[in-house]
Amino acid sequence: MKVIEFDTIVNEVKNLCMKANYELPDDVKKAFDEAIKNEESPLGKSILQQCVKNAGIAENEKVAICQDTGFSVFFIKYGDIGINGGNIYDAINEGVRQGYQEGYLRKSILKDPLLERVNTKDNTPAIVHLELVEDEILDITLAPKGGGSENMSKIAMMKPSDGVEGVVKFVVESVAGAKGNPCPPTVVGVGIGGTFEKVAFLAKKALLRPIGEHNPDPKYAELEKRMLTEINNSGVGPQGLGGRTTSFWVNIETFPCHIASMPVAVNLNCHASRHAHVRL
Repeated sequence: MKVIEFDTIVNEVKNLCMKANYELPDDVKKAFDEAIKNEESPLGKSILQQCVKNAGIAENEKVAICQDTGFSVFFIKYGDIGINGGNIYDAINEGVRQGYQEGYLRKSILKDPLLERVNTKDNTPAIVHLELVEDEILDITLAPKGGGSENMSKIAMMKPSDGVEGVVKFVVESVAGAKGNPCPPTVVGVGIGGTFEKVAFLAKKALLRPIGEHNPDPKYAELEKRMLTEINNSGVGPQGLGGRTTSFWVNIETFPCHIASMPVAVNLNCHASRHAHVRL
């Protein structure tokens, strides 16, 4: 069994927190370049160019791309390993605590959601989605999730009879109806199937797939293309001020479901679609 030191995980997570908040991934940078070339609205094109300039400053000066540095959401593949000195949850939270402090990142997490809305002052606890795998690996992906885009999430327990047309209508209306609130151009994660809680996870997980990479099932790949076309025909545009580029991409993830159900969820990332990854 492979053994990883507790402090090694803490240090890697700390660095992920800063990297994810300072640097846009290459797929997002490429999406901006394409959008600037294709955007027909002068104002929309100008907004996209300002977003690129902002991202460049953040990366060069090591400052946050956005003032909302998000809820720290982790997707972890946990293999046949041991951790010397603690457990994975404590290591993740300590790494977040150190990363948000050392990186001068805004702490946004509240101790209680309703009755005692007091800041925890270190951006913990993180959200950890843990997947057990057979390899001797610890694979960690961080996707900071800002409140503006997260608040535009939608879930519908649709009837099977709603079919493809109902799903497309729900997704397109959810994204277009959000207007400028999620800071478009967005990346759209769509979950279909499973149960109430599973479909929300699918929609969030879908946001991790790189822009430009379709669902491996050709039928769902075509559905992604159709949704993206209809979303961008809505005219919402960059920052909701009009144009062709309302969303960069649509990713669909699916899971088997009950014969009486057809859950559908939409989760959005803003134009700063942030994530960072490390494998130990």
